[in-house]
Amino acid sequence: MSAEKQTSDIEEFDTWMDEVASALAWHGGDAEATIRTLLADCKHLREQLALAQIAMGIGFTRGWSPRSERHDEVTK
Repeated sequence: MSAEKQTSDIEEFDTWMDEVASALAWHGGDAEATIRTLLADCKHLREQLALAQIAMGIGFTRGWSPRSERHDEVTK
């Protein structure tokens, strides 16, 4: 692995950790409250996506349709 790629991975991990720390800090360090909020946000966004799918015409997106499920690998 090149040094450039390794640095990029480290920076990406640091950014991810900053986001996690920010979410936890928002809830005063309460991990359960953080997870509950994130799940509620996810539910809300899925509902909004479903409404957008209903409202969109197929010609509007040339056959493309958004998906509610991710198809990439979730990082741990």
